[in-house]
Amino acid sequence: MKAAPPAPAAAPADGNGGMVERGWAGLQPLLEQPLVAISGLRLTLGGLLFALLALLAAWLLSALLRRAIGRWGERHEGVNAAALYTVSRLVHYVLLVVGFLVALDLAGIPVTKFAIFAGAIGVGLGFGLQAIFSNFISGLILLFDRSLKVGDFVQLDDNLRGTVRAINIRATLITTNDNIDVIVPNSEFVSGRVVNWTHGSIHRRIRVRFGVAYGADKELVKKAALEAAAAVPFTLSTEGERRPQVWLVNFGDNAVEFILAVWLNEAAARRNAAIEAAYLWELDTALKRHGVEIPFPQRDLHLRSLLGLHGEAALAALRGEAPATAAAQDGAGAADLPRHERAVLASNDAQQDVEREIAEQAAPDAPAAPPTTKS
Repeated sequence: MKAAPPAPAAAPADGNGGMVERGWAGLQPLLEQPLVAISGLRLTLGGLLFALLALLAAWLLSALLRRAIGRWGERHEGVNAAALYTVSRLVHYVLLVVGFLVALDLAGIPVTKFAIFAGAIGVGLGFGLQAIFSNFISGLILLFDRSLKVGDFVQLDDNLRGTVRAINIRATLITTNDNIDVIVPNSEFVSGRVVNWTHGSIHRRIRVRFGVAYGADKELVKKAALEAAAAVPFTLSTEGERRPQVWLVNFGDNAVEFILAVWLNEAAARRNAAIEAAYLWELDTALKRHGVEIPFPQRDLHLRSLLGLHGEAALAALRGEAPATAAAQDGAGAADLPRHERAVLASNDAQQDVEREIAEQAAPDAPAAPPTTKS
């Protein structure tokens, strides 16, 4: 029996499919061209391109997942923002590691042979990369230890206080109340001493020092100080265990020294410097209203009141001038402020500054309200 003739070869495909096949066939030799071939290690141009694409895909996937986690936290109230941040950072690191391993495989570098590069990295860690590696491990410790979280108000020294905005792979970003960003290496939080003002509780107490002249009624001073504390809206409570307290702490050279101890609410616990200025402003107002004298050096007071005169009149009398002339000079030098100008200057700038910052944080997209003026 005679065998059937072979079938004719299929005609080459036409159209876009054929063009793609012919283009790929033309690029394949270029992509498979070896760039490095040492001891069984063969790196090609195509492998490196695919490795870069794998790293890019891992980075984009990490960004999408972190954005999805952030949006989920915004839609659900009561979610721990610090825990969500920790989860998002861990997802980011895990995806980058997985993308790196996939990139090694696509590039033609087996993980088993990567021990050579690991040894080189270990030598580098002993020299220039030691600080970077220490900061990376410290960042992981901060994420898992939870002693420092995003949103905490921390103090590293007397001049550096602010809110933790981000814990990155190398450093932690802190934003001060003056809107200054400070980048602090992670290792400083692990090996150094850090004051965390909002770690266990959001309520804090501050102690505002002030002094009055000798001879002032201490009960009247206490009344004025409590009125000043009640006038500041950042006082947590005026009654109960966390009510304001007035302590007499010292008999100084020129003044009787007191402390106004006040518990602050959550909004003011992060702005202790401006808050202290707000209480001092109200203290000055309350003490003057009750006629409590603010002290000054006694030797200056005794000299100027020696002849029963004060101010420029006393100095003029000491120079031998006529009392009428001295009194006229004294009256000419004492100019009172107009009522409308005094009303503008009577506003508590420190209090308004804190209120503005609180309003901006509560509604970051809303325009800030103009400062109010006390009359």
